[in-house]
Amino acid sequence: MNIQPIAFFRSPFTSKFGIPRQSGIVGDLRGRIEFVPEYAQPEALRGLDGYDYLWLIWGFSENVEVEKHATVRPPLLGGNERVGVWATRSPFRPNNLGLSSVRIAAISPEIPAIDVLGADLMDGTPIYDIKPYLPYVDSHPDARAGFTSRRQWQQLEVVMPEDIAAHFSESDLSVLRQALSLDPRPHYHADDGRQYGMPFMGFDIRFHVSAGILTVDGIARSSL
Repeated sequence: MNIQPIAFFRSPFTSKFGIPRQSGIVGDLRGRIEFVPEYAQPEALRGLDGYDYLWLIWGFSENVEVEKHATVRPPLLGGNERVGVWATRSPFRPNNLGLSSVRIAAISPEIPAIDVLGADLMDGTPIYDIKPYLPYVDSHPDARAGFTSRRQWQQLEVVMPEDIAAHFSESDLSVLRQALSLDPRPHYHADDGRQYGMPFMGFDIRFHVSAGILTVDGIARSSL
């Protein structure tokens, strides 16, 4: 089966570093689904305003050439414990397909495009299909959740100088703080004090972590 993108995603995250590890955990993160010319048909969006959430089927476009294995090391387990790939949402999958639930923020039939909140997709990600979220069949609040029920992300305190914060609107600053608090570092890196860079909204956000506190050291215009 040969599948082609129906749309591409636009996001303030221009690299996979720093993207929320699951959809919905940074609920205010705004992105846009822009359709390719072949599917840029306003009538295809008819009736979508009756839903609150969508399922996106998309491609891990940065991992296409990476060798895949039967087991992976989930970041939530510290990056040291291996579990079967089917028991995780690892991006290193045989067919490089991702699945995310996102909230509809706005529908623009005239473009056409769909603005959504809470996506865990980087800028430029290909989208292969869109389906409405149906709570009566898609929600299972009492379901077991494997190792994710036993482990939780430890959020970091974020310290950001006022002169750096002034570069962003209030809403964008909130999203940036949430993303940083989730600790975007690879979890097999335990280097307190090491400086990292995270592309966000055209800036390279430079930061370090020490004793559970993430401090933003500076920003520069990003080349990505």
